[in-house]
Amino acid sequence: MQSNYRTVIDALYLKDPAHRIRWRKTLEFLRDSSLAGASCSRGLDMGDRTPLTVSLEQFFGCRFENTTVDLDMESLDGVFGVVTAFEVLEHLYNPLHALLEVKRLLAGEDARLFVSMPLWKPAFLASPNHFHEMTRSSALSLFRRGGFSVVRSAEFRIRHPLFYLTGVKPLLRAWYEKVQIYELVVR
Repeated sequence: MQSNYRTVIDALYLKDPAHRIRWRKTLEFLRDSSLAGASCSRGLDMGDRTPLTVSLEQFFGCRFENTTVDLDMESLDGVFGVVTAFEVLEHLYNPLHALLEVKRLLAGEDARLFVSMPLWKPAFLASPNHFHEMTRSSALSLFRRGGFSVVRSAEFRIRHPLFYLTGVKPLLRAWYEKVQIYELVVR
């Protein structure tokens, strides 16, 4: 069954310049990781395959699989040195289940989970495709409950600066709309 909160990766999605900005800034965040330059044996990119998945394969030097199961309820299989969940957790009814599954799959002392999600916004600015938009505090609490520690984190905007000058709602987005990104390890 298709969830109302699941974003469909189609031509319209791929054409949105905000995604290209997010992917570029995500890769900049990854470059500062202790895994930068390391080669992993296997990677898992949660969600559908996007152009970012191809960049992840080049960056980590391994093939990335993508999830095909219901991340709210079903089990994940495999052993991975790196797992990414970029713009996924906010679409899930039960993000804790997904984190517990990932924790089970990560192998090795250098294994990492990279997560990004929008920072909480007031309801009138929130995406209708997001079930959860979390504050920093809520995200950190979720990670702790899932058995992860934060190695480092950052925030960034995903729009060209001139976008915010196109109206009242875009101007409010300048204040509220940010992506929070984390590098996590199993505790």
